[in-house]
Amino acid sequence: MIRYLYASQLQNHPDLADTMFRDRTTQFVGRLKWDLKMDENGWERDPYDRMNPLYIILEQPDGRHGASMRVMPSLGRTMVNDHFRHLNHGVAIRAPFIWECTRFCLAPNAGTKARNWAGTLMLAGQELGLRFGLTRALGVYDRHMTRIYKGIGWEPRFIGSEGSGRDGICLGLWPFGTDIRATIAANAGLEPMTAAPWFDAAFPSRDAPMVA
Repeated sequence: MIRYLYASQLQNHPDLADTMFRDRTTQFVGRLKWDLKMDENGWERDPYDRMNPLYIILEQPDGRHGASMRVMPSLGRTMVNDHFRHLNHGVAIRAPFIWECTRFCLAPNAGTKARNWAGTLMLAGQELGLRFGLTRALGVYDRHMTRIYKGIGWEPRFIGSEGSGRDGICLGLWPFGTDIRATIAANAGLEPMTAAPWFDAAFPSRDAPMVA
């Protein structure tokens, strides 16, 4: 299932939170060798996790983390504007209908389910964007991820980059749209409205809040 949870709600799902932050350590610190730190719990967390962001999390049947990403309004502090503004010629990207997406993570046990889990998570991201009335998702990504995004069916519009090879990073904008939602669903073998019930459960009010 998919859960839409603000950071303040993670305390109600301790196993899910624990495995998500541990899997982030495995992926970003262990496998990708990013210059990040883990805390005394073995969690990879940064200052943006303390700003009550919204997490989109695929929860495995046993309650553990399967895949996740973190989203935040671009009107507040974001990683792009704080650390990667140079990829957009020094210009900050701030707009009420653009949210930043970071820390896209898959559990180490994803195996052959990785493509489906990634597609399900992206489908849930599309659902959130469409329901919140967003136009774009903003983020920095590894250059090699371009092929993966293309396979999922949600490609970013390239803005800028630095580095080369495995060290290359790019800045991009991902559009929201019902046609894109349909493409992601088809590529993942899912129905386009698969994420709708999960969104409704997280935000029972018809007018979902724009910020936590």
